[in-house]
Amino acid sequence: MIDILQNIISKNGLIVAFLCVGLLMLFSFYISKYLFKSYIPSVAVAIIIALGLAFFGEKKGLSDFSTFTGLSLLGGSMLRDFSVVATAMNTDLKKIKDAGLAGVISLFVGVSFSFFLGVFISFCYGYTDPVSLTTIGAGACTYIVGPITGYALGASSEVIAISIATGVFKTICVTILTPFLAKRINLNNPHEAIVFGGLMGTTSGVSAGLAATDPKLVPYGAMTATFYTGLGCLLCPSVFYIIISFVFG
Repeated sequence: MIDILQNIISKNGLIVAFLCVGLLMLFSFYISKYLFKSYIPSVAVAIIIALGLAFFGEKKGLSDFSTFTGLSLLGGSMLRDFSVVATAMNTDLKKIKDAGLAGVISLFVGVSFSFFLGVFISFCYGYTDPVSLTTIGAGACTYIVGPITGYALGASSEVIAISIATGVFKTICVTILTPFLAKRINLNNPHEAIVFGGLMGTTSGVSAGLAATDPKLVPYGAMTATFYTGLGCLLCPSVFYIIISFVFG
């Protein structure tokens, strides 16, 4: 019976990988909802658990074990690049224009500020090579932009992990602090939510924070936060990397 089960798993590695990720997300959802009262998004919980599980492997995380070989394909360059293209192609310039000039400016200001702040902090911790600085700076934008930039530039797995952790930390901070700061920054209408999403950028953090503030504002903040991710994926491995290479090269 065990041999039959192992044979099925080995022939359907990608399906097993999707099943494992789905179960992890379901488990993270319940932890976020019942343990953290949704103050920490389920996505952030899932990433933290996944990073912890990755330490059980030697080189490629859990995919080093034969049962989970499908994870190497699911997390490989093919599906990663597909996700990058899907994110960029999903960006509708007409919808960005509908957000107004403030929404467009907030996107560029938000991506630039987060990136260069991340570069500055990583430099203070001793990183000096352009690839590592750019990858960690991209992680300060979001935990999606960080690994995408790292893979594109050939960063080490340790640096990519740091960029993901940086993005997760940002997501948690945005989620927790948004309800407490909403009144002080007049975050009480769609226009302000659009600008807020463009400045913060982390879709899960912005969505969870706005849901705790006013659920009606979630679609507006999530819209520009999604554009933020696409813009970060375009700027960080290209324009920002050139700037960092010129300064630290």
